[in-house]
Amino acid sequence: MPTDSFWPMIDAACRGGAAALLLLLAVLLLRQARRSPAALYGGLAALGTIAYLATSWPDLFLLQSLWLLPFSLVSMGSLAVLFLFARACFDDEFKPSWRDGVPWLGLVGAGFWCGCTQSLPACYAFQAGQLLCVALIIREALAGRASDLVEGRRRFRMVLVVAAATYALFIVLMEMAERGPAFPAPISAGNAAGLLGFVFLVALAELALSGRGGFVPLPQPRRPAPADPPEGDAAETVLLERLRRLMESEKAYRQEGLAIAGLAAQLAVPEYRLRRLINQRLGHRNFSSFVNGYRLAEVRAALADLAQAEVPIITIALDAGFQSLGPFNRAFKAATGMTPTDYRRQQLDRAEKTRAASPNSEIGKPFPA
Repeated sequence: MPTDSFWPMIDAACRGGAAALLLLLAVLLLRQARRSPAALYGGLAALGTIAYLATSWPDLFLLQSLWLLPFSLVSMGSLAVLFLFARACFDDEFKPSWRDGVPWLGLVGAGFWCGCTQSLPACYAFQAGQLLCVALIIREALAGRASDLVEGRRRFRMVLVVAAATYALFIVLMEMAERGPAFPAPISAGNAAGLLGFVFLVALAELALSGRGGFVPLPQPRRPAPADPPEGDAAETVLLERLRRLMESEKAYRQEGLAIAGLAAQLAVPEYRLRRLINQRLGHRNFSSFVNGYRLAEVRAALADLAQAEVPIITIALDAGFQSLGPFNRAFKAATGMTPTDYRRQQLDRAEKTRAASPNSEIGKPFPA
């Protein structure tokens, strides 16, 4: 077979196979889009990758046909969608917003400007935006891994960093060197083959795990923890009681910089075992939410206490284990729907009214002679 036809055939075959698998992934994920932002953005990222496969294929790229413009626009914004997917997948507090479209519009706008004008500032802006998206994806994947209690999601964080983000970074750097998405035949075929291999592994994992929630860990509504642990391993039940005693009686949550590694050391158990216990027995997906639950309970009790009405809120928060006012305010408002100041005012007003209405209240009684 002539060399000049060998590489294009390999390229076309790999791109076709990768596109078929990506389409399958997109369908599997988009079926769950209504109940999960992670599934929505994951499906859109798969469609964006299909658009990239089409627009970066040299045979199509050289046509410069107008019907390819929608594919080009979708492809330009694919890294922004992948960033949104990482946020939705790894942040349990993530909520979709119209602001989610801003990164995509910015990246597509810069790419369209670059494609139309071929000016260096426009192209540099587009490439800088792509590199920024890759950096943000890596940050999202690594930032909360230490406190993530969902084992499948912890592994997926590294898959996204090592595979997807690294591959995307390589492609961006290659496009900067080649001044466009279409590479020479051998490089283009290698690019398509590499992408096919990665997509095949992702699709295989999705199909294998589809009965257990899929490869992508989708956020689920957190169920309240049962009052009594279910029947199971006696050692796990004993460990659960030790954990509760450490947190409730010894107030370990007050310790500065408490992390799951430190808590596991105090209990003399491996980290993975403690992580599994908190996730599966107590229903928490994140270690911070587990610890903050105890801290916020103590803070709420103090803010409702008339005897502590003059104690500054920051003092109460720091005593409960929070490190600074900003994270405390965010966690408090997420849990109660109001600021600590408003909560204290509401609770103290209620306590005053209750005391005034109490038969044992001294209010209104004459002073003794």
